[in-house]
Amino acid sequence: MLIRSGSGALCVGLLAVLLTACGQRQADPRVAGGGGARPIPVVTDVVALSDWSDSLQALGTVKARESVTLTSKVSEVVAQVHFESGDEVRAGAPIITLRGDAQQAALIEAQATAAEAEQLFKRQDELAGQQLIARSQLDTQRAIRDSSRARVAQMRSDIGDRSVRAPFNGVLGLRQVSPGALITPSTAIATLDDISRVYVDFQVPEAMLASVRTGGNVQATTAAYPGQSFQGEVSAIDARIDPGTRAVNVRADFDNPGRLLRPGMLMGVNLFQPGREAMLIPEIAVVQVGRDSFVFRVNGDSKVEQAPIEAGVRRDGKVEIVEGLAVGDRIVIDGTGKLRAGMQVVDSPPGATLRDRADQPMDSTIPAGSPPRQG
Repeated sequence: MLIRSGSGALCVGLLAVLLTACGQRQADPRVAGGGGARPIPVVTDVVALSDWSDSLQALGTVKARESVTLTSKVSEVVAQVHFESGDEVRAGAPIITLRGDAQQAALIEAQATAAEAEQLFKRQDELAGQQLIARSQLDTQRAIRDSSRARVAQMRSDIGDRSVRAPFNGVLGLRQVSPGALITPSTAIATLDDISRVYVDFQVPEAMLASVRTGGNVQATTAAYPGQSFQGEVSAIDARIDPGTRAVNVRADFDNPGRLLRPGMLMGVNLFQPGREAMLIPEIAVVQVGRDSFVFRVNGDSKVEQAPIEAGVRRDGKVEIVEGLAVGDRIVIDGTGKLRAGMQVVDSPPGATLRDRADQPMDSTIPAGSPPRQG
C-alpha cells in the first residue's frame, strides 16, 4: 500500500505525542498503579497520662431521710381532717382529729375528783400538824390525792391520742380517710416523708469492700430525668455482709432541694474511687476484631502498624489502656476505617476524616509540559 510522504509524517508525529503523554502519566505518583499511593488523611494524637477515677456501678433505691405511715392509736370516728394530699407540714401540725366527747366528760369528772382530794389532803395535813388525827390517816389521803392526779393525766393522754399530729417536717402523701370514717390502729391515714435530703441504698460486692469509704463521691442517675445526674456522698456502710449475696449494703446521702427524687425511685449509681493517673485514649480509636483489640500506631516514617492492646475500664467515650502502648506513642484516633498495616498517613485537622474526603474527586490535572488534549 502506498502512503503519501506528508500523511506518513503526520502519523509518526501523533504517535510520538501519545507515547510521551503515556510515559508522563505512568511517572505521576498520583495516578493509581503509577508506583506510589497517596498518604491517607487521618487524625492522630499522642498517648499521655490523664487524671482518672475508677467507678463502681450499682443499682440503688431512693429512701426518704425520715418516713412514716400515719395511723391512729385508738379506734374512733374521724371528726376533722386538717390536710390535703401533697401538703407540706411542720412538726406538730394536726393531721386529723377523732371524736372524744366521752373522754372530755371523763376528764372533767377526774379533775373534779382530783380537786376534792387535794382540799381534803390539805385539811388533814393541818389537823395532823396539831396532832388531832393519826399520821396514817394523812398518808391514806395523800395516796388518794396522787391517784386522782394520775387519773387526770391519763384522761388527758387519751384525749391527746384522738389528735394525730405530724412527728416531723415533711410532705404528706395521698389522703386515705374522710370525716365520719371509723378508723382503727391498722388504718393508714397518709404517708409522711422528709425528702429535703434523701438516701440511696445500694449493694457493693464483698471483693470491693476495701475500696468503699465513708465520704466517697457518688453520682446517680434515673430514667425519670434523662441526662441529669445527682451528686452525693457515702454516709454509712453496713456492719454486716449478707451471707446470701456476699455483698454489703452502702448508703449514700443526697441533697434534694427541688424534691425531684422520690422514695422508691430506682437509681443507677456510680461510686467513684480515689483519683489516679491512667493512660486514656478515645474509644473510637480502638478497633475490635473478634476478641482482639488493637489501635493503629504511627511510626517515624508516617506508616501505621497494628498495636494489640489490653483495654481496661471505659467511660464517657474514653478507654483505659492497660497494656500495649507507651506514653508518647502517636496513634490514629479518627479515620481508621480504611487503614491497613503499612499504609502511609498524613495528619488532618480534627473533624476531617476519610468519610469527609471519600466523595471528593481525584486530582486529574495534566502535568506541566504535556500537550493539550485532543478533541
